[in-house]
Parts: sequence; C-alpha cells; structure tokens
Amino acid sequence: MKRILLKSIRILVRSFALSVLVASLATAQETVPTVDISQDAFRQVVVAAGTPDVYQGHPYLVKNPDDSLLLVWNIGHGGYAGPIAASEDGGLTWTRLDSNAPEGFRKHKNCPSVYRLVAADGKVWHWVFTSQPWTARIVNGDGGKTWEEKEPLGFANVMAFSSIIPKRPGVQDGCYIGFFHRRRAADGTVLNEEPPEKGRLEVVLSETNDAGFTWSEPRLVGFVDGRDLCEPFAFWSPSGDEICCLMRENSHKDRSMVMFSQDGGESWSIPKKTSWELTGDRHIGVSVGEDRYFIAFRDQAPESKTRGHFVGWVGSYEDIKEGRPGEYRVKLLHSFSGSDCGYPGVALLSDGTVIALTYIKYRNDDNKHSIVETRFSMDELDQKAEETRGVE
Repeated sequence: MKRILLKSIRILVRSFALSVLVASLATAQETVPTVDISQDAFRQVVVAAGTPDVYQGHPYLVKNPDDSLLLVWNIGHGGYAGPIAASEDGGLTWTRLDSNAPEGFRKHKNCPSVYRLVAADGKVWHWVFTSQPWTARIVNGDGGKTWEEKEPLGFANVMAFSSIIPKRPGVQDGCYIGFFHRRRAADGTVLNEEPPEKGRLEVVLSETNDAGFTWSEPRLVGFVDGRDLCEPFAFWSPSGDEICCLMRENSHKDRSMVMFSQDGGESWSIPKKTSWELTGDRHIGVSVGEDRYFIAFRDQAPESKTRGHFVGWVGSYEDIKEGRPGEYRVKLLHSFSGSDCGYPGVALLSDGTVIALTYIKYRNDDNKHSIVETRFSMDELDQKAEETRGVE
C-alpha cells in the first residue's frame, strides 16, 4: 500500500511539473500586436548578396553624425573577416572598401564589430574588433579609407565587443565601456574559442580612456548558474542615471535576461528575466523618442509566430525594466534558414528613417545568406500597429 501511495505521489508531481512547463510556454504567446513588413520588397536593400557558394554572415553597423554608415561582416558562419562597406546616402547604396583593410584582417575570424570612438582631443577613430585571434582589431582615422592592424587585446572571448558605450552618457571624451562574453570552464579557467559543451557563458566588461587604444583587464559582471548569458547590448537610460544591459540566454531554457547599473558600470543588479516579447538573440537597438526604443533581434520565444525570424520590439525603458510586453513587435524579414539570422545593425537617420540590417537567407532559393537591410519610419509602424489592433 505504501509503495502504491509513493508511486501515486510521483505521478502527481510529474503531472504538476508538466502543467507548470506548459503554462510557462503558454506565456510565450504574443500579448501585443505584431506588424509584418517582411514581404515589403520596396523597403529592402541587399548590401551583399549570397550565392550558392558564398555565405555572407554576422554584420555590425555604425552610424556617423552625418548619416554616413560603416559596415563590417564575415564570410561563412562565424567565418573569416574581410568585408567592409560604406554608405554616404544613409544606406541606399554601398561601396565596398575591402581592399583598404590590412591583409591580416582577412585572417581575423568570427563576428567583427565596428565602433566610432572619439578621443579627448576630438579625433575620431573607427575600430573593428574580431573574436579571433584573442580579440583582434584594426583601426581607421580617416573615415574608412586607411586602416591599420593593431596587436590583439589578448582577451579570451567567444565574441569580441558586442556593445561599447560612453562612460558618461552623451560625452565623447575617449572614455568608454565595452561589453562582451566569454566561456569559463567548471574549474574556473577562462577559455578562448572552445567547444560550446565546455563551461558556462558569462558577460564581462573592459574600459578604455584613450578612445580604444588600450583597455583594462576584463571584469565579470553578469552570470547566472544554469544559464548562458551572452551578446550583451548595453545603453544608457533616458535619464542618464542608469545603464541597462540586455543579454541573450544561449541555452534557450527561458527568457532573455537584463541587468542594470546605477554607478556607471561599477556594480550590477542580479540578472532577471525580460518579457517573452523581448526574448531573442543578439539585441541591438536605438532610442526613437523621449522614452521609446526600437530593438531588433532574432526571435526565440517559444510558440511565437515569428520564432526564428528577424524581428523588432517597440516599447519604453520602463517596459524593459519592469518586464512588460511593450507596445508591439514587428516582423522585419523572413528567414528561410530557421533561426540562422539576426546579429543586426540598427540606425536612426536624421530624417526619421530607421534601418534594420541583418544576415539572412531571405529568399527560398539555392543562394546562401545575404546582408539585407529593411527601412521604415516609426510613424509607419505605429499606424500599422493600430490597424493590427483593429483587426484583432
């Protein structure tokens, strides 16, 4: 009798656990409207077309004050760097600058990122950081024409800086904070480009006071036992008194995570879950109003109608901080290769145009991934969101 009772209890426990799991997944259903502009070909610009043999992957974008753009990416999934492109007309047309880069740049590997860092004397430097070898880098001081390779920073990483922000909001004086992620083995050893089954992922930061030439030893700021935090997207709050850092959760066991610092990055809150609407990979975004943000990423929310596709989220800073759903989401581009897209570039131009750019297999054909941008205004999206609400 006792054995039968214990068996019954175990069955009840398993049933309860299953019901909790189902309820948890059910919360991943979208609770805000989803606008769809993914089929609007007139919005799209193909920056670099894939072919049956060439996979264009993992871009990163920086906008200059005059709306000119600089873009870098790699060939192959996590492959070698080399491609550089510039646009003088806000992304409508692009010029390749690959031949301007140092020969060694083509030996750098995995997810290059580009940043505009301004020195204390006002000199503008564009830096490209690449994962391997050991946070490799090249630098430019004339708007993209002449590049020089610098020695690697020597930082173990899975991906080089995915976010760099000023130490003081709005101040360009050579002082910046850079965020990236790395892998740590069970024995505490920090690994460099190791297989994913070894160790946990954690978020770290490093600081520079000379516009990117030297950086401090990386410092651990974000980790959660049983989770893999990576690809941090950091930005200053609208009030300028807090840094927000959104993070991908790479095990995909739960929602994305977010943490905050109220002392300029010295200390951080314990990472907590975002809303399901913000759950995805490699968040990048821009402020599109006094307290309004557009953030693009690869959707990873379970049961989401747009899971695996390139999407955007619109909402307030408080929505992010309080884990609220936000205003609405937008399907930006359709992926014909499952969840192999994202790593976006996002820019807000002076005329109000928003550019959202990614690597993606955007056509159901024999060609591999391309670098594609889609263009829109927030007024357009707002109107479509209202129309969508009216239909639901």
